[in-house]
Amino acid sequence: MTVAVAHSDLDLGVGRLTALSARPEARSRGVVLLVPGFTGSKEDFGGFLPLLAARGWEAWSYSQRGQADSAAPPGVENYTLALFASDVVAVAEQIGAGRPVHLLGHSFGGVVARAAAILSPGSFSDLTMLCSGPHGWAGRLEREATAIRSRGSAAWWNEDNPHTVGRPDSELTVDEAFRRWRMGQTSDDHLLAAVEILAGETDTTAELIGAGIDVLVAHGAADLAWPQEWQAAMAFLLDGAYEIIPDAAHSPQLENPAATAAVLDAFWSRGAVRAATRRPVRATQP
Repeated sequence: MTVAVAHSDLDLGVGRLTALSARPEARSRGVVLLVPGFTGSKEDFGGFLPLLAARGWEAWSYSQRGQADSAAPPGVENYTLALFASDVVAVAEQIGAGRPVHLLGHSFGGVVARAAAILSPGSFSDLTMLCSGPHGWAGRLEREATAIRSRGSAAWWNEDNPHTVGRPDSELTVDEAFRRWRMGQTSDDHLLAAVEILAGETDTTAELIGAGIDVLVAHGAADLAWPQEWQAAMAFLLDGAYEIIPDAAHSPQLENPAATAAVLDAFWSRGAVRAATRRPVRATQP
């Protein structure tokens, strides 16, 4: 039986963030929260959530502030890493009803998720960094930032997808039409702030170790968005689990969803044993 995906609104201090969720038919084994990456939104996990629900997990994804149809306050000052991380903590509190949730961040979402885990480790059962590294590098995405500053996100889409310019949605694939709409809806301030965060060279692995949270680092076998050796080294330093997902690149949940779901299910399933032996860690005040 196909598991239904529900649309929800989450009211936070920043405004209303949109979310998708899928619930298992039987008793839930736990709640998982999936945070999308750069130029992404909750829909990056729309088809993946039912796979997790079929394995017994109550699975959620949401569009971060400024992404797609979520609240988008004007000004890059409203898109700091600390604010993105505080949103994750607030969402986790809502969907987890006060109990820790399993947290996953994809790419830029991984940077945000690790900041959230450092900010409030007690809010999360564990952390999965999917196709996300320990830090960025100077000049990353500078071409994209220049295009956004001068012409906006919609113009950036047109530049990279000239075959779609002037054509109605009916002449595009469903995916192309959606991604064009999403890019046009996503806040330029959000994108510019995310570029700066992704270019940051500060490594917070030591702080994540101090948070005392269990970590899985996973990526597709052909992932090129972050150096794979960085991801492997990060997993080693964290004494975390490390998985390479076959037949996948930078979006394993789309490219090999079954294998990705299996990797996550195995990691989350071990959470009860890990939680029983973990020493409590207090949340860090922002």
